[in-house]
Amino acid sequence: MRAMVLEEIGHPLILRDVPCPIPKPFEVLIKTKTCGVCRTDLHIVDGELPQPKLPLILGHQVVGVVEKLGNNASKHKIGDRVGVPWLGGTCHICEFCTSERENLCDKAVYTGYLRNGGYADYCTAHEGYVLALPEDYDDLHTAPLLCAGLIGYRAFRLAGEAKAIGFYGFGSSAHILVQVANALGREVYVFTRPGDEKTQAFALSLGAKWAGGSDQLPPVALDAALIFAPVGALYPQALKATKKGGKVISAGIHMSDIPSFPYSLLWGERSMSSVANLTRQNGIEFMRLIKSISIHTTVTSFRLEEANQALEAIRNGSLEGSAVLIIEH
Repeated sequence: MRAMVLEEIGHPLILRDVPCPIPKPFEVLIKTKTCGVCRTDLHIVDGELPQPKLPLILGHQVVGVVEKLGNNASKHKIGDRVGVPWLGGTCHICEFCTSERENLCDKAVYTGYLRNGGYADYCTAHEGYVLALPEDYDDLHTAPLLCAGLIGYRAFRLAGEAKAIGFYGFGSSAHILVQVANALGREVYVFTRPGDEKTQAFALSLGAKWAGGSDQLPPVALDAALIFAPVGALYPQALKATKKGGKVISAGIHMSDIPSFPYSLLWGERSMSSVANLTRQNGIEFMRLIKSISIHTTVTSFRLEEANQALEAIRNGSLEGSAVLIIEH
């Protein structure tokens, strides 16, 4: 099969002909239709996430069709349309797995990082970590929901009942979550790179209450802020914009260092936290939610062999919404 392979950190992916994977017990073989390209993929290529499997096939927003069942696999049928997210396996027995926090499992396996993912014609996945997909979304527009949507949803849940929510960074995840927040009656205030009027207009078109630069304060004090951009310096800025008792939550897997800031920004029972990965239950809940909420994902499509161009577009911020690879068989 064809695959875009990361062979060396810091180097472009290479199009290779590699053996088609064989599903192990409890695994399924999936014929890939589309695969979202995520900023996390860029962090892996750049060496900002440690010790990836090498050589590696990236991609953890996989939409495809079950082609073959491994021994003992019974949760899906051949021909089922499924999605493969970031979380690819856990130990089931640690303190986190047994307390509904499997996203924190120390032995977790991640798709497109510690096991091969979807930048290829086929991939395998453990049947227990594969998601059934809503029929109302086509393959191209479903792919970003499997990470940008899921991880954003987990961050959004941590914001609780916050009414006024700030989004710092407005890329793949935020452009999905602003629609979820609107549907649930929340107000979203969007912060972009200073002067990025194009992205601010995009945010407003999707229902943001206000959009401005990350160096500005919103017209109202925020109940919570979600940081999507991997920029540690946004933490103090978000704290300035958040009212007493508010929450500032980082939704990224990697972030530059957070600079020192005066205690007065945190005082007043403000809190800072992060989101790590997702649970299978998060996936089930989110797929159920988007059946009742019409989400439009804005995508730019690339061919499999154009994966490096897609990653570069994420790096330079030239995309509106999400990048998705189309796998043509």
